[in-house]
Amino acid sequence: MKFKLQSLLFSLLVTGAITAQQRSGYWQQKVDYKMEVAMNVKNYQYDGEQELTYTNNSPDTLTKVFYHLFFNAFQPGSQMDARLQSIQDPDGRMVNNLGTRENPEFESRISKLNEDEIGYLKVKSLEQDGNKLNYETVGTILEVELHEALLPGEATTFEMEFEGQVPVQIRRSGRNNAEGVALSMTQWYPKLAEYDFEGWHADPYIGREFHGVWGDFDVKITIDKDYILGGTGYLQNPQEIGYGYQEEGQKVKRKGKKITWHFNAPNVHDFTWAADPDFIHDKLKAEDGTMLHFLYKDNDEIKENWKKLQPKTAELLAYYNEHIGPYPYDQYSVIQGGDGGMEYGMCTLITGERSYESLVGVTAHEFAHSWFQFILATNESQHEWMDEGFTTYISSLAENEILNKNNDNPLSGSYRGYNYLANSGQEQPLSTHADRYQTNMNYGIGAYSKGSVFLAQLGYVIGEENLAKTLKRYYQEWKFKHPTPNDFIRVAEKVSGAELSWYLNDWTRTTNTVDYGIKSVEAAGNGSEIVLERIGQMPMPIEVEVTFDDNSTQNYYIPLALMRWEQKNNGNQLEDWDWGHPTYSFEIEKTGIKKIEIDASQHMADVDRSNNVWEK
Repeated sequence: MKFKLQSLLFSLLVTGAITAQQRSGYWQQKVDYKMEVAMNVKNYQYDGEQELTYTNNSPDTLTKVFYHLFFNAFQPGSQMDARLQSIQDPDGRMVNNLGTRENPEFESRISKLNEDEIGYLKVKSLEQDGNKLNYETVGTILEVELHEALLPGEATTFEMEFEGQVPVQIRRSGRNNAEGVALSMTQWYPKLAEYDFEGWHADPYIGREFHGVWGDFDVKITIDKDYILGGTGYLQNPQEIGYGYQEEGQKVKRKGKKITWHFNAPNVHDFTWAADPDFIHDKLKAEDGTMLHFLYKDNDEIKENWKKLQPKTAELLAYYNEHIGPYPYDQYSVIQGGDGGMEYGMCTLITGERSYESLVGVTAHEFAHSWFQFILATNESQHEWMDEGFTTYISSLAENEILNKNNDNPLSGSYRGYNYLANSGQEQPLSTHADRYQTNMNYGIGAYSKGSVFLAQLGYVIGEENLAKTLKRYYQEWKFKHPTPNDFIRVAEKVSGAELSWYLNDWTRTTNTVDYGIKSVEAAGNGSEIVLERIGQMPMPIEVEVTFDDNSTQNYYIPLALMRWEQKNNGNQLEDWDWGHPTYSFEIEKTGIKKIEIDASQHMADVDRSNNVWEK
C-alpha cells in the first residue's frame, strides 16, 4: 500500500526525539487502539473492550488523562440539551418547533428522549498496566487519575471495558436517521483527549467539532450478518464478509447469524462506521489507485444520482490531489447516513436524498475535509475557521470546475456571507472557541464564510500564484500533525517573502474591517490628484483602476508598509501607505478621467463598496 511507507516514517518521527519539525520544539502524542465491540441491533446497545497504548512524546510528566464520552451528550439535562434551550437560533435538526414559522417556539429533542432512546457510554472497568484506576464520569468527560505517572518519552497501556447505547439520531451520530439508515456510528467509543503544547483539550461535547490524537486503530465489530458496514480503515477479512468487499472470484465464508468485521486504520485520529441491511455497495478505482467506496440505501429514487456521483468523486479527488497534495490513504468511502454532511477519517456520512448537484456539492465539501481536517488536523474547537473555511474555499473552486459552473468568482457567496456578518453588529472574532459563539449564525458565517475569505483575500494580498504555492507547501510540511494559524501564516511568509502577521491578527483575532474610499479627486497642474482614505481599522495593500475618457485604463498599486513587500507587475507601483496615516494621495499626469475604482476585482473584502468608485 502506498500508505505503508508514510505510516512507518510517521511512527519513527513521533516515537523518538523529534528534531526536524517546522515549529521549533514541536511534538505530538500517539495512541494505538485495539477495540472489539458487539452490537445488538434490536436494542441498539453494545459492549466493548479497548486496549489503548499511549505514548507520551511531550516534555511533561502526566499524572492524569481524560477520555471523551460523546454519547452522554444525548441525554436530558446534558450541556448539549441546555445549550439547545438557551441559544436563540438552535440547530433545526435538534429541536421541534412548537410555534409557527413567523413565531417559532423551540423544544429540544434531547429533552424528550426516553431511557431507551438516549445515548450513553459507561466505563465498567479501567486499568493501567494491570493496575485498577480511579476515575469519574463528568458529563461527556471521563476524568482518570493515573496509578503511575507517565514520564516524557514513555508509553503505558490502558485496558477498558465499556458499554454504550446508540441514541436516536439527533446530531451526527445515532440510529434510524430521517432517511432510514440504521446506524451512524460516529464518536461512539471512549476516546482519549488530546494533550499538546497548550495542555489538555478535554472539552465537553456541546455541539461543535473535535480534536484527536494521531494513532493506529485495530477494530473488530460483531453485528448481525445482514448488515453491511463501511467507514474508517481497511477491511482485514473480506473473504468472511462479502458484500462487494472480497476480490473478484473470491469465495465468501460467512457463517452463523453474526459476523465480525475487522478493520485496520493506520495514522488516523478517529474511527467511524455506519451500517444498514439495505446498503448498496459500489466501488470505483480512481486514477491514482485510490479505491472509492459508495454505500447508500437501496432506494430507486436516489440510485441514479448516487451512480452519477461516483465519477465526479474521482474528479474531486484528482482536483484536491493537484491543488493541495496527494491523498495518502488507499481508500475513501462516501456513505449515506448522519444528519447532513460530516467528515471522518477516510470517509464521510452524508444524507443522500438530494438533487444531483446538491449530492456533488456536499461530497465536494466533506471530501475536502480529508485534507484540511483529517490530514491537517487542526484543533477544530479553537481554530474552526481553518477547517471549515479552508474546506469551503477549495471545494467552491472544485465545484465550479467539475460542474462547469463557469463562475468568474466562485467564492462570491463567501464574500456576501462575511459582508452580511460584518455589517450586522453581531460578529465575534474567529479566535472565539467554537462553543462560545452567541448564535449559530455567528459561528456558521464566521467559520465557513469569513474563514474562506481569509484564503481568497490572501490571494489578493500576496498574489494567486503565491497562494497556490502556500497551500501545497502547508500540506507538505504539516500533514499528519496539528498545525495552528501561526504555522499556516509562517508558510505563506516563507513562500511570498511578505510579512503577514498583521493579516492573521486583524482578520482572525479582531473584528476590524476593511473599508477604503475615494475621498476626493482634484485638478493638479496638468493632471489630477486623487486622495484615498482608510475608514476601517484593518489595513490592506490597495489596487486602483483608472478609466479615461477614451476607455483606456491604467492600474496603480499601493503597497502596504507593514508587509515590507510588494507585488511585482501589478500596475504602476506607488509609494507605501503607512497604517498610521488615514489618507493617501497620488497624482496622475493625465486629464480626462472618467472613472476611478478601488479593488475592481472585488477580491478585497471591503465592507462598504459604495465609496470605492468615483465617476465623473
